Amino acid sequence: MDTDAIPQKVKAEFAAKKKAQADAKKAVKAQPKPATRAARPVYWDSGMPSETLTKTVLIHFSGPDAPGLTTEFTAILAHHNVSILDIGQAVVHETLALGMLLEVPSGSSLTSLRAALTDRAHELGLQAHFKVIPKDAVNHWVHGLHHDHFIITVLGRSITAGQLARVSGIIAAHGMNIDRIDRLSGELTPEAAPANACVELAVSGDASRELPMRAEFLAAAQQLSIDIAFQRESIFRRNRRLFAFDMDSTLIQGEVIDELAKLAGVGDLVARITEAAMRGELGFDESFARRLALLKGLPAERVHSLLETIPLAEGAERLVQTLRLLGYKTAILSGGFNFFARSLQQRLGIDTVHANELEIIAGEVTGRVIPPIINGQRKAELLAEIARSEGISLEQVVAVGDGANDIPMLNLAGMGIAYRAKPLVRQKADQSISSLGLDGLLYLIGVRDRDLRPHEPLS
Repeated sequence: MDTDAIPQKVKAEFAAKKKAQADAKKAVKAQPKPATRAARPVYWDSGMPSETLTKTVLIHFSGPDAPGLTTEFTAILAHHNVSILDIGQAVVHETLALGMLLEVPSGSSLTSLRAALTDRAHELGLQAHFKVIPKDAVNHWVHGLHHDHFIITVLGRSITAGQLARVSGIIAAHGMNIDRIDRLSGELTPEAAPANACVELAVSGDASRELPMRAEFLAAAQQLSIDIAFQRESIFRRNRRLFAFDMDSTLIQGEVIDELAKLAGVGDLVARITEAAMRGELGFDESFARRLALLKGLPAERVHSLLETIPLAEGAERLVQTLRLLGYKTAILSGGFNFFARSLQQRLGIDTVHANELEIIAGEVTGRVIPPIINGQRKAELLAEIARSEGISLEQVVAVGDGANDIPMLNLAGMGIAYRAKPLVRQKADQSISSLGLDGLLYLIGVRDRDLRPHEPLS
Protein backbone atom coordinates (compact mmCIF):
# COMPACT_ATOMS: atom_id res chain seq x y z
CA MET A 1 0.00 0.00 0.00
CA ASP A 2 1.15 3.53 -0.80
CA THR A 3 1.35 5.18 2.57
CA ASP A 4 1.47 8.55 0.91
CA ALA A 5 -2.11 7.90 -0.18
CA ILE A 6 -3.33 7.55 3.39
CA PRO A 7 -4.91 10.74 4.65
CA GLN A 8 -2.92 12.57 7.29
CA LYS A 9 -5.91 12.49 9.63
CA VAL A 10 -6.04 8.66 9.59
CA LYS A 11 -2.29 8.49 10.23
CA ALA A 12 -2.64 10.70 13.27
CA GLU A 13 -5.51 8.63 14.73
CA PHE A 14 -3.50 5.39 14.27
CA ALA A 15 -0.42 6.82 16.01
CA ALA A 16 -2.51 8.07 18.94
CA LYS A 17 -4.08 4.64 19.37
CA LYS A 18 -0.65 2.90 19.44
CA LYS A 19 0.63 5.40 22.03
CA ALA A 20 -2.42 4.83 24.26
CA GLN A 21 -1.85 1.07 24.18
CA ALA A 22 1.81 1.51 25.13
CA ASP A 23 0.91 3.86 28.00
CA ALA A 24 -1.66 1.34 29.32
CA LYS A 25 0.96 -1.42 29.40
CA LYS A 26 3.36 0.82 31.33
CA ALA A 27 0.60 1.66 33.83
CA VAL A 28 -0.14 -2.03 34.51
CA LYS A 29 3.56 -2.75 35.11
CA ALA A 30 3.80 0.19 37.47
CA GLN A 31 0.92 -1.01 39.71
CA PRO A 32 1.93 -2.55 43.09
CA LYS A 33 1.85 -6.38 43.25
CA PRO A 34 -0.94 -8.02 45.28
CA ALA A 35 -0.03 -8.67 48.91
CA THR A 36 1.27 -12.18 49.53
CA ARG A 37 -0.06 -14.35 52.37
CA ALA A 38 1.53 -14.25 55.78
CA ALA A 39 5.06 -15.57 56.00
CA ARG A 40 5.23 -19.27 56.70
CA PRO A 41 6.61 -20.25 60.10
CA VAL A 42 9.62 -22.04 58.67
CA TYR A 43 13.25 -21.47 59.63
CA TRP A 44 16.38 -22.38 57.71
CA ASP A 45 19.88 -22.45 59.05
CA SER A 46 22.31 -20.23 57.15
CA GLY A 47 23.91 -22.01 54.25
CA MET A 48 20.83 -24.13 53.52
CA PRO A 49 20.92 -24.84 49.78
CA SER A 50 17.88 -24.18 47.66
CA GLU A 51 18.69 -27.18 45.46
CA THR A 52 20.33 -30.42 46.52
CA LEU A 53 22.28 -33.45 45.71
CA THR A 54 22.07 -36.27 48.26
CA LYS A 55 21.59 -34.57 51.63
CA THR A 56 20.96 -35.50 55.22
CA VAL A 57 18.41 -33.11 56.71
CA LEU A 58 17.09 -32.69 60.23
CA ILE A 59 13.49 -31.46 60.35
CA HIS A 60 11.79 -30.37 63.54
CA PHE A 61 8.10 -29.54 63.85
CA SER A 62 6.57 -27.90 66.91
CA GLY A 63 3.20 -26.54 67.88
CA PRO A 64 -0.27 -27.63 69.02
CA ASP A 65 -0.72 -31.38 69.01
CA ALA A 66 -3.56 -33.07 67.15
CA PRO A 67 -4.30 -36.56 65.86
CA GLY A 68 -2.80 -37.39 62.48
CA LEU A 69 0.13 -34.95 62.38
CA THR A 70 2.78 -37.63 62.00
CA THR A 71 0.68 -39.24 59.25
CA GLU A 72 0.54 -35.95 57.34
CA PHE A 73 4.30 -35.47 57.26
CA THR A 74 5.38 -39.07 56.70
CA ALA A 75 2.96 -39.32 53.75
CA ILE A 76 4.72 -36.35 52.14
CA LEU A 77 8.11 -37.96 52.77
CA ALA A 78 6.91 -41.20 51.21
CA HIS A 79 5.69 -39.31 48.13
CA HIS A 80 9.18 -37.84 47.70
CA ASN A 81 10.93 -41.20 48.26
CA VAL A 82 12.78 -39.85 51.29
CA SER A 83 14.39 -42.25 53.79
CA ILE A 84 13.85 -41.68 57.53
CA LEU A 85 17.11 -42.34 59.39
CA ASP A 86 15.83 -41.43 62.85
CA ILE A 87 12.60 -40.18 64.39
CA GLY A 88 11.46 -38.99 67.80
CA GLN A 89 8.27 -37.44 69.09
CA ALA A 90 7.12 -36.08 72.44
CA VAL A 91 4.05 -34.23 73.67
CA VAL A 92 4.23 -32.00 76.73
CA HIS A 93 1.04 -30.22 77.82
CA GLU A 94 -0.62 -30.74 74.41
CA THR A 95 2.38 -29.27 72.57
CA LEU A 96 4.10 -31.44 69.98
CA ALA A 97 7.82 -31.77 69.30
CA LEU A 98 8.49 -34.03 66.30
CA GLY A 99 11.97 -34.50 64.90
CA MET A 100 13.08 -36.54 61.88
CA LEU A 101 16.50 -37.15 60.39
CA LEU A 102 16.10 -37.67 56.65
CA GLU A 103 18.19 -38.80 53.73
CA VAL A 104 17.07 -36.98 50.59
CA PRO A 105 18.33 -38.82 47.48
CA SER A 106 19.97 -37.02 44.59
CA GLY A 107 16.96 -37.76 42.39
CA SER A 108 14.65 -35.78 44.64
CA SER A 109 14.35 -32.01 44.89
CA LEU A 110 14.93 -30.67 48.36
CA THR A 111 13.23 -27.46 47.27
CA SER A 112 10.06 -29.34 46.34
CA LEU A 113 10.16 -31.35 49.57
CA ARG A 114 10.70 -28.21 51.59
CA ALA A 115 7.76 -26.47 49.98
CA ALA A 116 5.42 -29.41 50.52
CA LEU A 117 6.35 -29.83 54.17
CA THR A 118 6.30 -26.15 55.06
CA ASP A 119 2.99 -25.55 53.31
CA ARG A 120 1.39 -28.40 55.23
CA ALA A 121 2.98 -27.31 58.51
CA HIS A 122 1.63 -23.79 57.97
CA GLU A 123 -1.86 -25.15 57.32
CA LEU A 124 -1.66 -27.22 60.52
CA GLY A 125 -0.48 -24.29 62.64
CA LEU A 126 2.99 -25.72 63.23
CA GLN A 127 6.45 -24.24 63.05
CA ALA A 128 9.11 -26.05 61.05
CA HIS A 129 12.88 -25.87 61.32
CA PHE A 130 15.17 -27.45 58.73
CA LYS A 131 18.90 -28.05 58.96
CA VAL A 132 21.30 -29.78 56.59
CA ILE A 133 23.56 -32.10 58.60
CA PRO A 134 27.22 -32.24 57.47
CA LYS A 135 28.64 -35.66 56.66
CA ASP A 136 31.02 -35.60 59.65
CA ALA A 137 28.08 -34.93 61.98
CA VAL A 138 26.16 -37.85 60.43
CA ASN A 139 29.17 -40.11 60.98
CA HIS A 140 29.36 -38.93 64.60
CA TRP A 141 25.69 -39.81 65.07
CA VAL A 142 26.17 -43.27 63.57
CA HIS A 143 29.13 -43.84 65.88
CA GLY A 144 26.98 -42.78 68.84
CA LEU A 145 24.51 -45.57 68.07
CA HIS A 146 27.13 -47.95 69.43
CA HIS A 147 27.55 -46.15 72.77
CA ASP A 148 26.51 -47.87 75.96
CA HIS A 149 22.98 -47.03 77.02
CA PHE A 150 21.64 -46.60 80.54
CA ILE A 151 18.37 -45.87 82.30
CA ILE A 152 18.36 -43.40 85.19
CA THR A 153 15.19 -43.38 87.28
CA VAL A 154 14.48 -40.53 89.69
CA LEU A 155 11.91 -41.36 92.38
CA GLY A 156 10.40 -39.36 95.24
CA ARG A 157 7.20 -38.07 96.75
CA SER A 158 7.59 -35.19 94.31
CA ILE A 159 10.26 -34.30 91.74
CA THR A 160 11.49 -30.70 91.65
CA ALA A 161 13.44 -28.64 89.13
CA GLY A 162 16.35 -28.45 91.55
CA GLN A 163 16.51 -32.23 91.88
CA LEU A 164 16.43 -32.69 88.10
CA ALA A 165 19.11 -30.03 87.73
CA ARG A 166 21.36 -31.96 90.10
CA VAL A 167 20.79 -35.28 88.36
CA SER A 168 21.24 -33.89 84.85
CA GLY A 169 24.34 -32.02 86.01
CA ILE A 170 25.96 -35.27 87.13
CA ILE A 171 25.08 -36.84 83.78
CA ALA A 172 26.65 -33.95 81.87
CA ALA A 173 29.75 -33.85 84.07
CA HIS A 174 30.50 -37.44 83.07
CA GLY A 175 30.14 -36.73 79.35
CA MET A 176 26.88 -38.61 78.92
CA ASN A 177 24.01 -37.45 76.77
CA ILE A 178 20.32 -37.50 77.69
CA ASP A 179 18.49 -39.11 74.76
CA ARG A 180 14.96 -39.23 76.20
CA ILE A 181 13.00 -38.16 79.30
CA ASP A 182 9.68 -39.76 80.30
CA ARG A 183 7.35 -39.23 83.23
CA LEU A 184 6.28 -42.62 84.61
CA SER A 185 4.10 -41.38 87.47
CA GLY A 186 0.74 -39.70 87.16
CA GLU A 187 2.16 -36.34 88.28
CA LEU A 188 5.50 -34.92 89.37
CA THR A 189 4.08 -32.78 92.18
CA PRO A 190 1.06 -34.75 93.38
CA GLU A 191 -1.16 -33.15 96.01
CA ALA A 192 -2.37 -36.39 97.57
CA ALA A 193 -0.16 -38.03 100.18
CA PRO A 194 1.44 -40.45 100.23
CA ALA A 195 2.01 -40.33 96.48
CA ASN A 196 4.68 -41.39 94.03
CA ALA A 197 6.57 -39.28 91.50
CA CYS A 198 8.98 -40.67 88.95
CA VAL A 199 10.98 -39.53 85.92
CA GLU A 200 12.95 -41.89 83.68
CA LEU A 201 15.95 -40.64 81.68
CA ALA A 202 17.53 -42.67 78.88
CA VAL A 203 21.20 -41.71 78.55
CA SER A 204 24.17 -42.85 76.49
CA GLY A 205 27.90 -42.55 76.85
CA ASP A 206 31.08 -44.22 78.04
CA ALA A 207 30.48 -47.24 80.28
CA SER A 208 33.71 -46.53 82.17
CA ARG A 209 31.87 -43.66 83.92
CA GLU A 210 29.32 -46.00 85.51
CA LEU A 211 30.99 -46.55 88.91
CA PRO A 212 31.82 -42.90 89.66
CA MET A 213 28.35 -41.84 88.51
CA ARG A 214 26.75 -44.40 90.83
CA ALA A 215 28.71 -42.98 93.74
CA GLU A 216 27.63 -39.42 92.92
CA PHE A 217 24.00 -40.45 92.48
CA LEU A 218 24.01 -42.22 95.85
CA ALA A 219 25.35 -39.09 97.58
CA ALA A 220 22.91 -36.81 95.72
CA ALA A 221 19.95 -39.05 96.59
CA GLN A 222 20.76 -38.86 100.30
CA GLN A 223 21.15 -35.08 100.19
CA LEU A 224 17.99 -34.48 98.16
CA SER A 225 15.80 -37.09 99.91
CA ILE A 226 15.03 -38.87 96.66
CA ASP A 227 16.08 -42.16 95.06
CA ILE A 228 18.18 -42.39 91.92
CA ALA A 229 18.41 -45.77 90.21
CA PHE A 230 21.06 -46.39 87.56
CA GLN A 231 20.58 -49.38 85.26
CA ARG A 232 22.41 -50.57 82.19
CA GLU A 233 19.93 -50.83 79.32
CA SER A 234 19.65 -54.42 78.11
CA ILE A 235 17.15 -56.96 76.83
CA PHE A 236 16.68 -58.14 80.43
CA ARG A 237 15.69 -54.80 81.98
CA ARG A 238 12.06 -54.98 80.85
CA ASN A 239 11.97 -58.77 80.84
CA ARG A 240 12.48 -59.73 84.48
CA ARG A 241 10.63 -62.88 85.51
CA LEU A 242 11.26 -63.50 89.21
CA PHE A 243 11.08 -61.23 92.28
CA ALA A 244 12.57 -62.59 95.51
CA PHE A 245 11.93 -60.74 98.78
CA ASP A 246 13.34 -60.71 102.23
CA MET A 247 10.46 -60.60 104.68
CA ASP A 248 11.27 -58.74 107.91
CA SER A 249 11.49 -54.95 107.41
CA THR A 250 10.98 -55.50 103.69
CA LEU A 251 7.56 -57.05 103.01
CA ILE A 252 6.43 -56.23 106.56
CA GLN A 253 7.03 -53.25 108.84
CA GLY A 254 9.19 -54.76 111.52
CA GLU A 255 11.21 -57.78 112.64
CA VAL A 256 9.22 -60.79 113.85
CA ILE A 257 11.99 -61.89 116.19
CA ASP A 258 11.99 -58.47 117.87
CA GLU A 259 8.23 -58.63 118.37
CA LEU A 260 8.53 -62.13 119.86
CA ALA A 261 11.22 -60.82 122.19
CA LYS A 262 8.88 -58.11 123.42
CA LEU A 263 6.33 -60.78 124.25
CA ALA A 264 9.04 -62.70 126.12
CA GLY A 265 10.13 -59.60 128.05
CA VAL A 266 13.60 -59.37 126.40
CA GLY A 267 12.76 -56.85 123.68
CA ASP A 268 15.53 -54.30 124.25
CA LEU A 269 18.26 -56.91 124.43
CA VAL A 270 17.18 -58.73 121.27
CA ALA A 271 16.66 -55.46 119.35
CA ARG A 272 20.26 -54.42 120.05
CA ILE A 273 21.56 -57.75 118.74
CA THR A 274 19.32 -57.46 115.66
CA GLU A 275 20.59 -53.97 114.85
CA ALA A 276 24.20 -55.09 115.14
CA ALA A 277 23.49 -57.99 112.80
CA MET A 278 21.69 -55.81 110.25
CA ARG A 279 24.64 -53.43 110.21
CA GLY A 280 26.98 -56.34 109.54
CA GLU A 281 28.73 -56.06 112.90
CA LEU A 282 27.72 -59.61 113.89
CA GLY A 283 27.50 -62.71 111.75
CA PHE A 284 23.94 -63.76 111.11
CA ASP A 285 24.29 -67.28 112.50
CA GLU A 286 25.84 -66.07 115.76
CA SER A 287 23.33 -63.25 116.29
CA PHE A 288 20.41 -65.50 115.37
CA ALA A 289 21.42 -68.16 117.89
CA ARG A 290 21.84 -65.57 120.65
CA ARG A 291 18.44 -64.04 120.00
CA LEU A 292 16.68 -67.40 119.73
CA ALA A 293 18.04 -68.55 123.06
CA LEU A 294 16.40 -65.56 124.73
CA LEU A 295 12.97 -66.69 123.45
CA LYS A 296 13.06 -70.04 125.25
CA GLY A 297 9.82 -70.79 127.10
CA LEU A 298 7.59 -68.39 125.12
CA PRO A 299 4.12 -70.01 124.78
CA ALA A 300 3.17 -71.06 121.22
CA GLU A 301 -0.19 -69.26 121.31
CA ARG A 302 1.59 -65.98 121.91
CA VAL A 303 3.86 -66.65 118.94
CA HIS A 304 0.90 -67.01 116.57
CA SER A 305 -0.79 -63.91 117.99
CA LEU A 306 1.70 -61.82 115.94
CA LEU A 307 0.11 -62.81 112.65
CA GLU A 308 -2.47 -60.03 112.88
CA THR A 309 -0.33 -57.36 114.51
CA ILE A 310 2.62 -56.64 112.14
CA PRO A 311 1.44 -54.59 109.14
CA LEU A 312 2.55 -55.00 105.55
CA ALA A 313 5.12 -52.59 104.17
CA GLU A 314 3.74 -49.61 102.23
CA GLY A 315 2.96 -50.64 98.67
CA ALA A 316 3.63 -54.35 99.25
CA GLU A 317 0.17 -55.53 98.27
CA ARG A 318 0.03 -53.36 95.14
CA LEU A 319 3.49 -54.53 94.06
CA VAL A 320 2.81 -58.23 94.44
CA GLN A 321 -0.64 -57.98 92.83
CA THR A 322 0.90 -56.23 89.83
CA LEU A 323 3.71 -58.76 89.53
CA ARG A 324 1.17 -61.57 89.54
CA LEU A 325 -0.88 -59.73 86.90
CA LEU A 326 2.23 -59.49 84.71
CA GLY A 327 3.08 -63.17 85.15
CA TYR A 328 6.10 -62.84 87.43
CA LYS A 329 7.15 -65.58 89.81
CA THR A 330 7.56 -64.41 93.41
CA ALA A 331 9.42 -65.81 96.41
CA ILE A 332 10.08 -65.03 100.05
CA LEU A 333 13.63 -65.90 101.16
CA SER A 334 13.74 -64.98 104.82
CA GLY A 335 16.00 -65.36 107.80
CA GLY A 336 12.81 -64.92 109.80
CA PHE A 337 10.26 -67.54 110.70
CA ASN A 338 8.24 -69.89 108.56
CA PHE A 339 4.95 -69.47 110.43
CA PHE A 340 4.80 -65.79 109.50
CA ALA A 341 6.15 -66.28 105.97
CA ARG A 342 3.49 -68.91 105.23
CA SER A 343 0.81 -66.53 106.42
CA LEU A 344 2.12 -63.87 104.03
CA GLN A 345 2.20 -66.40 101.23
CA GLN A 346 -1.51 -67.02 101.69
CA ARG A 347 -2.35 -63.34 102.01
CA LEU A 348 -0.34 -62.07 99.01
CA GLY A 349 -0.27 -65.11 96.72
CA ILE A 350 3.50 -65.64 96.87
CA ASP A 351 4.66 -68.63 94.83
CA THR A 352 7.58 -69.93 96.94
CA VAL A 353 8.61 -69.52 100.59
CA HIS A 354 11.81 -70.44 102.41
CA ALA A 355 12.26 -69.37 106.04
CA ASN A 356 13.49 -70.73 109.37
CA GLU A 357 11.34 -73.27 111.21
CA LEU A 358 10.93 -72.15 114.82
CA GLU A 359 11.12 -75.23 117.05
CA ILE A 360 8.14 -75.56 119.42
CA ILE A 361 7.87 -78.53 121.79
CA ALA A 362 5.13 -79.11 124.36
CA GLY A 363 3.55 -75.77 123.45
CA GLU A 364 6.68 -73.69 124.11
CA VAL A 365 9.53 -72.20 122.08
CA THR A 366 12.73 -74.18 122.67
CA GLY A 367 15.10 -71.38 121.74
CA ARG A 368 16.24 -73.20 118.58
CA VAL A 369 15.26 -73.59 114.92
CA ILE A 370 15.10 -76.82 112.93
CA PRO A 371 18.19 -76.93 110.65
CA PRO A 372 19.28 -75.78 108.19
CA ILE A 373 19.42 -72.07 109.12
CA ILE A 374 18.38 -69.70 106.31
CA ASN A 375 21.29 -67.27 106.41
CA GLY A 376 22.67 -64.96 103.75
CA GLN A 377 24.55 -67.63 101.85
CA ARG A 378 21.61 -69.99 101.95
CA LYS A 379 19.35 -67.25 100.57
CA ALA A 380 21.63 -66.88 97.56
CA GLU A 381 21.71 -70.64 97.03
CA LEU A 382 17.92 -70.86 97.21
CA LEU A 383 17.57 -67.98 94.77
CA ALA A 384 19.77 -69.78 92.25
CA GLU A 385 17.83 -73.02 92.77
CA ILE A 386 14.46 -71.33 92.18
CA ALA A 387 15.69 -69.59 89.03
CA ARG A 388 17.13 -72.84 87.71
CA SER A 389 13.97 -74.83 88.43
CA GLU A 390 11.85 -72.20 86.68
CA GLY A 391 14.21 -71.95 83.70
CA ILE A 392 14.91 -68.29 84.47
CA SER A 393 18.26 -66.58 83.86
CA LEU A 394 19.71 -64.85 86.93
CA GLU A 395 19.78 -61.69 84.81
CA GLN A 396 15.98 -61.84 84.88
CA VAL A 397 15.85 -62.02 88.69
CA VAL A 398 15.15 -59.10 91.05
CA ALA A 399 16.09 -59.52 94.72
CA VAL A 400 14.88 -57.10 97.41
CA GLY A 401 16.13 -56.83 100.98
CA ASP A 402 17.28 -54.51 103.74
CA GLY A 403 19.87 -56.33 105.87
CA ALA A 404 23.46 -57.48 105.66
CA ASN A 405 22.34 -61.10 105.28
CA ASP A 406 20.54 -60.08 102.07
CA ILE A 407 23.71 -58.88 100.34
CA PRO A 408 24.66 -62.26 98.81
CA MET A 409 21.31 -62.64 97.04
CA LEU A 410 21.23 -58.96 96.06
CA ASN A 411 24.61 -59.37 94.38
CA LEU A 412 23.61 -62.61 92.68
CA ALA A 413 20.41 -61.29 91.11
CA GLY A 414 20.35 -59.40 87.83
CA MET A 415 19.02 -56.44 89.83
CA GLY A 416 19.50 -56.23 93.58
CA ILE A 417 17.49 -53.56 95.41
CA ALA A 418 18.25 -52.35 98.91
CA TYR A 419 14.86 -51.33 100.28
CA ARG A 420 14.92 -48.81 103.16
CA ALA A 421 18.18 -50.49 104.04
CA LYS A 422 21.18 -49.89 106.26
CA PRO A 423 24.07 -47.85 104.76
CA LEU A 424 26.26 -50.94 104.21
CA VAL A 425 23.52 -52.63 102.19
CA ARG A 426 22.80 -49.50 100.12
CA GLN A 427 26.46 -49.32 99.16
CA LYS A 428 26.62 -52.97 98.12
CA ALA A 429 23.35 -53.17 96.15
CA ASP A 430 22.77 -52.23 92.52
CA GLN A 431 19.87 -49.98 93.46
CA SER A 432 18.57 -48.38 96.63
CA ILE A 433 14.98 -47.30 97.30
CA SER A 434 14.11 -45.45 100.49
CA SER A 435 11.74 -42.58 99.64
CA LEU A 436 8.80 -44.60 98.25
CA GLY A 437 6.87 -47.71 99.18
CA LEU A 438 7.53 -51.10 97.64
CA ASP A 439 5.25 -50.34 94.69
CA GLY A 440 7.87 -47.79 93.62
CA LEU A 441 9.91 -50.78 92.43
CA LEU A 442 7.49 -51.09 89.52
CA TYR A 443 9.03 -47.98 87.97
CA LEU A 444 12.39 -49.77 87.82
CA ILE A 445 10.92 -52.35 85.44
CA GLY A 446 9.33 -49.63 83.31
CA VAL A 447 5.73 -49.83 84.56
CA ARG A 448 3.85 -46.53 84.35
CA ASP A 449 1.01 -45.49 86.63
CA ARG A 450 -1.29 -45.14 83.63
CA ASP A 451 -0.58 -48.78 82.68
CA LEU A 452 -2.07 -49.92 85.98
CA ARG A 453 -5.18 -47.74 86.18
CA PRO A 454 -7.43 -50.10 84.18
CA HIS A 455 -6.48 -52.95 86.53
CA GLU A 456 -6.89 -51.20 89.86
CA PRO A 457 -10.08 -50.53 91.85
CA LEU A 458 -11.49 -47.02 91.70
CA SER A 459 -10.56 -44.98 94.78
